[in-house]
Amino acid sequence: MTGVRRLAIALAALLTVVVTLPAAAATTTAARELRGMWIASVANIDWPTKPGLPVAQQKADYLSLLDRAKATGVNAVFVQIRPTADSFYPSALEPWSQYLTGTQGRDPGYDPLRFLVSEAHKRDLEFHAWFNPYRISLQGDATLLAPNHPARLHPDWVVGYGGQLYYNPGIPAVRQFVEKVILDTTRRYDIDGVHFDDYFYPYPVAGQQFPDRQTFARYGGGFPDIGDWRRSNVDKLISELSSRIHAMKPWIAFGVSPFGIWRDARTDPTGSDTQGGVHDYDDLYADTRTWIRNHWVDYIAPQLYWPVGYTIADYAKLLPWWAHEVAGTGVSLYIGQAVYKIGTASPAAWLDPAEMPRHIALDRATPGANGDILYNTTTLLADPLGFTDRLRTDLYARPAIVPVRPTVAGHTPPAPILLPLTGNTLHWIGFATSYAVYQDGNLLTTLRGTGLTLPTGRHSYAVTALDRTHHESRPSTTEEYR
Repeated sequence: MTGVRRLAIALAALLTVVVTLPAAAATTTAARELRGMWIASVANIDWPTKPGLPVAQQKADYLSLLDRAKATGVNAVFVQIRPTADSFYPSALEPWSQYLTGTQGRDPGYDPLRFLVSEAHKRDLEFHAWFNPYRISLQGDATLLAPNHPARLHPDWVVGYGGQLYYNPGIPAVRQFVEKVILDTTRRYDIDGVHFDDYFYPYPVAGQQFPDRQTFARYGGGFPDIGDWRRSNVDKLISELSSRIHAMKPWIAFGVSPFGIWRDARTDPTGSDTQGGVHDYDDLYADTRTWIRNHWVDYIAPQLYWPVGYTIADYAKLLPWWAHEVAGTGVSLYIGQAVYKIGTASPAAWLDPAEMPRHIALDRATPGANGDILYNTTTLLADPLGFTDRLRTDLYARPAIVPVRPTVAGHTPPAPILLPLTGNTLHWIGFATSYAVYQDGNLLTTLRGTGLTLPTGRHSYAVTALDRTHHESRPSTTEEYR
């Protein structure tokens, strides 16, 4: 019998033992909550802190962000890897991002995305790849782009608006190209999610009209209204990407963080009790309701960037409105939080240290709300009005497991088997992506690996296994150590 076959038989026998192991008597409890953090690269907002830094410093800065995030209680990062139709990874389709080296198209000398994903996973942080689908440049001169930039190779795809450059969402070739870029990245990297923010058609600029009338005349047959046609263009991008991402990697979560107001009730009786100057449906042509009802997104994360009681857009009214939108659909709801506004005076509510903790308390009391995503990382880690310390010592003091997303494929793994203690290190055998370690029945930590050095003191321990979509096994046997 070959050594390979002996190993296969042994593993099969062990798996049988794992599967048939009796249920443990211990009870384990853990919070289920997404605790996300946006890491923005556009204009070097969060990381890299400025273009052209040495690779070693870029890496060290990122590791510092992750370590501090983990210590704060964060369990997922949303990292911007395609900020302006350029990339944070080697690509045959688009040039290297200028925010890495200072020059668009210049090779930084390593694969940032592979590093970003790997280091997040080492800390058992979910990694969501954040793409901007249509934005090309924050400035309006296409000749300043890299010579091989698709916008220069296909100038007919490009529109200028508000002093910036965008791909024209109404051109079918543009949609096909954007999908090709995202799917190529999804195929090549071990990401946990594909993420869009609120930028679809650009925010309205006073006195300017988005220049796509000729495109509408060419491609808008069957649409009497240009607004319906624009929404259809974005709908096609969302629906096609959803189908193709899940066909490629069913475990990946595809989601969007839109502007926080779909429509006002004054415009649509089913809209929110708000007085917004901008709306997803009418201005950004992002019909989030349709995406939710058709299960084109696995989660929605509206940016509710207003305080409780704010007349124009009251957080306490918008939160239940969005919870009602997802009710019964299986689509997960996370709330985008404006940490960058803490300590600012517009409006004065942001000067109250209790305002943001109040948001999280309201989320936790709202059925259907599954967690928060915090923007932005630089502000968060600066501890505005003591909010980060409040997370670490109170709101996020106990770790949490990311909730299962009902629309994402997954399965419950077999329970792990504890091995004899080695010194003060607990080891186990398992067949899963990550593991949750419980101390006296409460979640101590999660990790990717099969060993943990235990803290001092006499406690009982059990371990559960988690697949990459956070389905949790029953506990291992419970052992007491000191």
